Amino acid sequence: MIELVREHTCCFTGHRKITGDTLWLRFQVQQEVLRLYQRGVTTFLTGGALGFDTLAAKEVLRLRDSYVSDLALAVVIPCWGQESRWREEDQAFYQSILRRADDCIMTGELYTPECMFVRNRYLVEHSACCVAWLEPGRRGGTNYTVSYARSKGLEVVNLFEKNRP
Repeated sequence: MIELVREHTCCFTGHRKITGDTLWLRFQVQQEVLRLYQRGVTTFLTGGALGFDTLAAKEVLRLRDSYVSDLALAVVIPCWGQESRWREEDQAFYQSILRRADDCIMTGELYTPECMFVRNRYLVEHSACCVAWLEPGRRGGTNYTVSYARSKGLEVVNLFEKNRP
């Protein structure tokens, strides 16, 4: 179990479906993690959902295993079995992230209509900054989490707004 120090922690939030070049996005996540690391951020939180959450988790693990050994990844899980309705290969990928993560934090045991929002608030309330993939006009959990992060004074970096190829 890792100790979460808010000033040294960043959360990820993003859409489950990513439009555009995922190779470019992976590179942007790596660059942002390294930029934050230079400022003292060593712990990264992800909600573990498909799409941006798992892409970002994979890049933190890649950097930790290859270049920056003191990076830590914690997966914040909204409820048991969040992956139960996913495709088999997505479930296997998710389980591999859980095995390699430095910590897994449960914010609820059973699925409830609010469990994802509880998880998203946890991500924000334990972080000093938020790296997002928020496309304009899209509603849902990512929009909520980015709005909540801004209302709590977190630095928010929306990778969607960066210049893309």
